[in-house]
Amino acid sequence: MSRLQIFQVLPNLPEPLSFLETLSRNLWWCWQREAVDLFRRIDPRLWQETRENPIVFLTHISQQRFNEIATDDSFLAHQLRVKERYESMVCTPVDPGEFPFGKDGPIAYFSMEFGIHGSLPLFAGGLGVLAGCHLKASSDMGLPLIAVGLLYRQGYFKQFLDNDGWQQEEYPETDIYNLPLERACDKSGKEVEVSITGQDGEIHAVVWKVKVGRVTLYLLDTNILKNLRAFRDITSRLYAGDQKIRLTQEVLLGIGGMRALEALGIYPSVCHMNEGHSAFSGMERLAQTISTYHIDLKTALEVVTRTSVFTTHTPVAAGHDEFPPDLVRPFLRPLQERIGAKEEEILSWGQPAGSGSEGPFSMFVLGLRMAQHCSAVSQLHGSVARRMWSHVWPGRPEDEVPITHVTNGVHILGWISEENALLFDRYIGPEWHKNPWKHGIIERVDEIYDEELWRAHEMSRSRLIGVCREIMAKQYARRNAPISTMRQVESVLNQDIMTIAFARRFATYKRSNLLLQDPERFEAIITSETHPVQIIFAGKAHPKDNDGKELIKRIVHFARKPSIRHRVIFLEDYDMHTARYLVQGADVWLNTPRRPFEACGTSGMKAAINGVLNVSILDGWWCEGYSKERGWSIGKGEEYTDTNYQDVIESQALYNILENDVIPCFYERGSGKASARWIKMMKESIKMAMLRFSGRAMVGEYEKRFYMPAAKRLHSLTANDAAEAKSLAAQHERLSALWGNIKVQSPVRKSEGPFRVGGTFRVTSVVHLGELLPVEVEVQLCYGHLQSVDTLAPVQTEEMTMQEDLGEGEYMYTCTLTCRNSGRYGFTARVTPSGDDQLKFTPGLITWA
Repeated sequence: MSRLQIFQVLPNLPEPLSFLETLSRNLWWCWQREAVDLFRRIDPRLWQETRENPIVFLTHISQQRFNEIATDDSFLAHQLRVKERYESMVCTPVDPGEFPFGKDGPIAYFSMEFGIHGSLPLFAGGLGVLAGCHLKASSDMGLPLIAVGLLYRQGYFKQFLDNDGWQQEEYPETDIYNLPLERACDKSGKEVEVSITGQDGEIHAVVWKVKVGRVTLYLLDTNILKNLRAFRDITSRLYAGDQKIRLTQEVLLGIGGMRALEALGIYPSVCHMNEGHSAFSGMERLAQTISTYHIDLKTALEVVTRTSVFTTHTPVAAGHDEFPPDLVRPFLRPLQERIGAKEEEILSWGQPAGSGSEGPFSMFVLGLRMAQHCSAVSQLHGSVARRMWSHVWPGRPEDEVPITHVTNGVHILGWISEENALLFDRYIGPEWHKNPWKHGIIERVDEIYDEELWRAHEMSRSRLIGVCREIMAKQYARRNAPISTMRQVESVLNQDIMTIAFARRFATYKRSNLLLQDPERFEAIITSETHPVQIIFAGKAHPKDNDGKELIKRIVHFARKPSIRHRVIFLEDYDMHTARYLVQGADVWLNTPRRPFEACGTSGMKAAINGVLNVSILDGWWCEGYSKERGWSIGKGEEYTDTNYQDVIESQALYNILENDVIPCFYERGSGKASARWIKMMKESIKMAMLRFSGRAMVGEYEKRFYMPAAKRLHSLTANDAAEAKSLAAQHERLSALWGNIKVQSPVRKSEGPFRVGGTFRVTSVVHLGELLPVEVEVQLCYGHLQSVDTLAPVQTEEMTMQEDLGEGEYMYTCTLTCRNSGRYGFTARVTPSGDDQLKFTPGLITWA
């Protein structure tokens, strides 16, 4: 059947309950404990059966039940409390004077996926969940941010295992009428539709919007009758395997997303590209900036780059999307006239230097070139990213590559257990999650009675085990298991045994099999009569990752051994719903990546905020979070070239830590009480996560270091007919044209030495600037410990001043160097542009002696 006319029937809510419909249509409810409780109390069992989707939930409530609660004073009082909080946190306008964004518009946050709640299947894993935490924290902080993504009708796959433990994938169609979506309309009330030009014709997309507290998320959808059948499937699945579809998705997200905002009358002051998938947004923003401010391309580039933020999450070069140039060109041709550049020039923005016109088009390189503010997602990842991409800035020391880091954080209210939240309300204060770092209030965590904290955790563990039994029963029922097996499955795990969770994407570098390096020793740990252990595995392998699927299969086969099958389980179809139980109810959160391939990893943060102790390789965020007072490290941060040797060494280290430290600490109980040392570590873990790894802390860093400066920069760059931007463009062009004439003579010291600590000596260098003037450059003396005949580490700089004009473009520069520490040092000199960071770090504009 075709051309069906669709209509939807909504529940007939009595007037006193009308707020329930408003609440169900804004995902704010999903991180508000009282709002969740409000829905749950209507029908607790149905709430669970509908996977906590309030729109589906309300359609299944009988009219009789609605009539009952409409006259229930207790329920209505509860609803009033939630409504007042909703109006305060969502509806009350934020004073625009607090932000520099003003008339120039909000921050636009682009991401390929958003993990906000399990009922909105627009995410595959950590990247999406991180984006969801970013939106929630921005809403709580009143930050003027909007978000742009794609509406996937099938989303990411559902996972189930066959009888042999091999992963299978299903792609069920999402009923969008069960989601809190509505069509986005322009100021005249017309529904917004945008289009992009592809290789095979015009691709149209409608725009939906989702309210996430104060934040609006706009989603583009090509599944409309106006499109050819092939085009309708573009937004069918997240991370489509076909390269052409994947590229089209990314063009739609970036170029289509910016066009959607323009159609809605939204002109962002700052654009934030969350990973390279959305880097095409910079190209469309260039075209819009040229049109809005009536400036040329070179001037627009000065504006767009300085007001854009780019976050990279991937520490492996192969993990970044690259496309053949011929695949990209059709999408670029329509931009030529609007941008004022030839196709090959536009293409070159995404090609690494020296790769030539047929070099691969890298979304990462495009993101770097479209944004001044480039950030990795942990301190270690920042170092890795600078090393990986140092070739983009030839001549720059690795530690000066302009990629900084903001360590990821998690939205605490979305992941904290109900029992812990109540404890924090009582001991820390009802607003504990807002600013825990102020006035030393975080230390109040120590005031929580050990018995209360432990009892709260035991309730979470008990709930986790109950959920695991339900999931296991469904898994085996799907396989038509015999009744004897079903009875065994329904009693897996034990509520009094130390519980380890390993839940993450099943990629080989995450090494889910590290515990299986010595199966006999692992089995002995699990089956100890005095200190038994149980472990829960969960996670998906990419549909094309057969090595990852093999890891799952191996674990499933190991878990079937009669001696351990009640203590080792694998949960199918790991998602946010299951993750919440795991991070709240496990005792130990295990993480075993191959360093340094874990960019950050946020699941351990979610566990830590619930008092779950981390046992992890020193990789990603754990390099910053670890101390012996709140968890354990596997190894000391070593990196290996022989991966087999690494697995042997680190698996033995893991067994040793479990046997000698973790398990004895957990079972260190006197008179049947919980381990005082364990509970002390739980409190330290909670304080650490709350202080340093919250979503508020993360977004606050982005706001302070990137959003605010970028928004202020937009004002100055575009004021007075974009005078400053035009001046920068002219200076950029002048530097590029004349830089090749610069020559720097080797610096000469005026004393021979040797020198003593505290001593000083003068250094001079003759610099030929040609037509450039001293005010246009910075001449620096670079010095540091001598690592080899031509390597200094770390590189330190001392500004040299122009002492004498020698004529014909030559100048004498000088500085005084102080010997602060003993050792063997080296020094040289260099010239870089003067100006802001965007100008200083222009690739190629650096000359060494």
